[in-house]
Amino acid sequence: MTITRFETGTRMSQAVVHNGTVYLAGQVADHVSNNEGVEAQTKDILAQIDALLASVGSDKTRLLSATIYLADMSTFAEMNRAWDGWVAAGHAPARATVEAKLAGPQYRVEISVIAATGA
Repeated sequence: MTITRFETGTRMSQAVVHNGTVYLAGQVADHVSNNEGVEAQTKDILAQIDALLASVGSDKTRLLSATIYLADMSTFAEMNRAWDGWVAAGHAPARATVEAKLAGPQYRVEISVIAATGA
């Protein structure tokens, strides 16, 4: 059984593929400011997820699971506006959304997904 790691650094890999499944690290927005809202950060993250999935031969129609971390659960509806516009119709993954203290105050949302590969 082969384990393939992508964009590997000292601390973590952005994606790991094993046995037809891709595991993505938690993704946060690349371009954040303290004034940027959850919907904008979510859209940024979802674009990153699209790119990472494509780089390993998968896409959002192959999502199995998603975990969404919000710094403030009162922004749940704002995050869902971006999510609902992105998730492929008929391909919604199992999903959990929780409130959590994130790595820095500029981050308002973090998303991690697991997907099947195209192989």
